[in-house]
Amino acid sequence: MREEHHGVLPDHFDAIIIGSGAGGLATAICLAREGQKVLVLEQHDVPGGWCHSFYLNGHRFTPGVHYVGLLGEGESTNNLYKGLGIANDLVFFRMNPDGYEHCWIGDERFDFPSNLEDLIDRLSLRFPKEKKRIHKYLQLVRNVSTQLQLIPKLSGFWENITVPYRTRHMGKFGLFSLRRVINWHIKDPLLKNILNIQCGDHGLQPRKASFPLHCAVMEHYFKGGYYPMGGGGALIKSMTNAIKKYGGEIRTHQSVKRILIEGERKKKAVGVLLENGRSYYAKHIISNADVGLTYLNLVGQEHISKKLYKKLRKTKYSCTSLMLFLNVAMDLRAAGLDSGNIWLMPNKDVDELYDSMMKGNIKAGETFEGMFISCTTLKDPTSFDGKHHTIEAITFIDYTAFEPFEHEDSERSLAYLHFKERLIQKMLNGLEKVVPGIRDHIVHQELGTPITNEYYINTTRGNVYGTEKSLMHIGPFAFKAKSEIENLYLCGASILSHGVAGASHSGVNTAALILRKKADELLLHDDTQELRIYEAEDATDYPAWMLNKIQVRKSKEASKREKKSV
Repeated sequence: MREEHHGVLPDHFDAIIIGSGAGGLATAICLAREGQKVLVLEQHDVPGGWCHSFYLNGHRFTPGVHYVGLLGEGESTNNLYKGLGIANDLVFFRMNPDGYEHCWIGDERFDFPSNLEDLIDRLSLRFPKEKKRIHKYLQLVRNVSTQLQLIPKLSGFWENITVPYRTRHMGKFGLFSLRRVINWHIKDPLLKNILNIQCGDHGLQPRKASFPLHCAVMEHYFKGGYYPMGGGGALIKSMTNAIKKYGGEIRTHQSVKRILIEGERKKKAVGVLLENGRSYYAKHIISNADVGLTYLNLVGQEHISKKLYKKLRKTKYSCTSLMLFLNVAMDLRAAGLDSGNIWLMPNKDVDELYDSMMKGNIKAGETFEGMFISCTTLKDPTSFDGKHHTIEAITFIDYTAFEPFEHEDSERSLAYLHFKERLIQKMLNGLEKVVPGIRDHIVHQELGTPITNEYYINTTRGNVYGTEKSLMHIGPFAFKAKSEIENLYLCGASILSHGVAGASHSGVNTAALILRKKADELLLHDDTQELRIYEAEDATDYPAWMLNKIQVRKSKEASKREKKSV
């Protein structure tokens, strides 16, 4: 029984949100703006989940935000931030428009331009025998993605009766894997590798990846990539400020032990119990934690149906990662880097590559075959101090190699530390292929492992994208925002879609279900909201305040060097 005082429930809210990733914060904004009393609980010491930023040796890193798409005027992510009322607080840099993605495939090189027509022309010039097939395939990718986004917006008798025609490409190819569809359209192996390079954005090889999901990822970046000034932490700050503006609360260091359930036959979520023994109650409980942690740990098997438990037992989660954070005193632009991402892989079949990354002996070999490399100080010029650059290098792995260390506390064993050092050297060997001699310029280095992911982000087996993005875990087969338990809802990467924008849209959709509105009704039109976008590669149009910010940062670093030299 809940303790009551004079008929009033203590610590009672309209909504409690467990986890402060982009999805949970988007839900909180929408509910708080509608007048609900909202509480967000975060187990980490800062909000943000994968989107949070942290500092090493005075330099900022963001583990889960490497680029965002569709930020142009009238595009969906731009509309999302305007609709949430946070656009005025955000500044983005457009990554190199001539190559926001750089493919390093063996000895081959290819750059993705920030325009679909330019991409078709560039690929056609490189692969003239595939010209017609390139055009047909990329138009198919665009059509499937557009129709995928159209489905939830259809309403009314006439629109629904014409669904088969409106979504004909989606209907024809929706149940096939990426590998099968691309093999039907493209013949050249290198061209397939280039077109599949963004598999890294969902972490699944072509034979397992859902074709519609991959279409959505590709279409998200057809007009290029953008990086937030201030890293992912700036996104989170804008969202937390909006929540507080509407009276919502965000409390960190608040680890939830259980979701409180009442009722024998008809289960109902009524509150949460924290690890510190304190309880909070609410009309609605929303979990931004992944589905396994939500249902099996926080709710408990005894409160879920056999059907749901069976589904959870079959659920597969995305791969996990190694993430190397580097601070280097080196002119990386002179070394050939720019604001574009680099995908490094051998010139071999992508399915074979992912299989070797997932099943191979992680200790074997001198380097990791596949890596993603991002220089955040070139993406965000305001973060560069004139001397030190920050690099985030990532490779995907299977969690199994880290099982021997999963029960260690914060005081890591020597075996774990030695294992990490071996992996750091393997990652540096891969990075040396892109920036020869970089080892000699490292000021600080740190490796994030699957154990790190579990500790800070609290994901099942350190997964990076929620549930596996195969056909059986997306769309109609995905976990629903409304759970089978009354008043319990979910949001985040395992519900609607993954990534910064996908998780945020998921949060809006979940709030819409609670408020019994359409998601579009919660993204308010406001002419005073404007997203500021500047070129990462060209400072010509930078405003005075930004130029001053850059100069101040460089002056501080120069001053430090002068003091050390005295």
